[in-house]
Amino acid sequence: MNTQIAFDPGFGNIKLYGEEGPLLMQSAVGISGGPILSRMTGLRGTRPPLRVQTGAGVFFVGEGAHDWGRPVENLDFDRLTGAPEMMALFYGSLTKYGIPVEPCDLIVGLPIHALAGDDASRTKRAIRTALLGKHTWLADAQECGLQVDEVRLTSQPVGAMFDYLLDKDGQMSAIRQTALKAELGILGIGMNTVDLLVVRDGSPVSRFTAGDTLGVRRLLAVHRGTSDYSLAELDMLLRQRVLELDGATQVWQSEVVGFIEKHWGSTFRRFRAVIAVGGGVVLLREALLRRFRDKLHIPDDPVIATARGLYKYAQMVARRQRV
Repeated sequence: MNTQIAFDPGFGNIKLYGEEGPLLMQSAVGISGGPILSRMTGLRGTRPPLRVQTGAGVFFVGEGAHDWGRPVENLDFDRLTGAPEMMALFYGSLTKYGIPVEPCDLIVGLPIHALAGDDASRTKRAIRTALLGKHTWLADAQECGLQVDEVRLTSQPVGAMFDYLLDKDGQMSAIRQTALKAELGILGIGMNTVDLLVVRDGSPVSRFTAGDTLGVRRLLAVHRGTSDYSLAELDMLLRQRVLELDGATQVWQSEVVGFIEKHWGSTFRRFRAVIAVGGGVVLLREALLRRFRDKLHIPDDPVIATARGLYKYAQMVARRQRV
């Protein structure tokens, strides 16, 4: 049987989840162009990030990539369709995770915004084309390869929903089956987007489903102004809790809460639960608790929850196919 891997190509973090558990890697890419510095007397040495070479060039990927190469920051959804920097991140994350020897099947979580509108079909075709088949690359000068036999696409909030509904073995308890029959609200706040999805009896409710580019990038943009830092550098400072945000958080919080209010209003009171995931949830936890109160469910790890839920779903499907 093929190896099952869940892939969440987030704009803040690349997330993988498989049999060995999770992998989280910052979605930072730098183009390698110059020589790598050797150690200098009097200065502490630093290890370069993973260096990935593809047919499109040589890239540093992950934390610190912008210290070693020219930053590549593309927040357009076309990046998901096989842009060179996204493939470098995909290969880098697989290298760090451990490349399966046998062929693998991918289940990929995408922002709702990428799955809506006139370009949705083209986007999905392009993503499948980019990920299916045989892949070869160099990671720190070592040859690597992978065969992808199947690519399934869904939205990131669907992954969050299955993380809530299924246990680690992909089983759904009677209590969770009841919850699925009712209405579930899923809120995802990532680096690039804020996604809203409502599911009733296993089907999406279009009226309450929406997405917009109001993620943590908006907070960093409000803060950044004319800053000379790259977005990934600001993101790392934010993670290290050394970024002085002043009033930027309140401005961003108002935008996010206003977006939720516009599409859900007070309707959330009838939801069985509001499942909140993504790195932005950590930053807005108190505001979300004030709004949703006992309806709010934040997973133990809201950043990895989407990929973990996609993997749980893949396990459930594989088990049913074996019966």
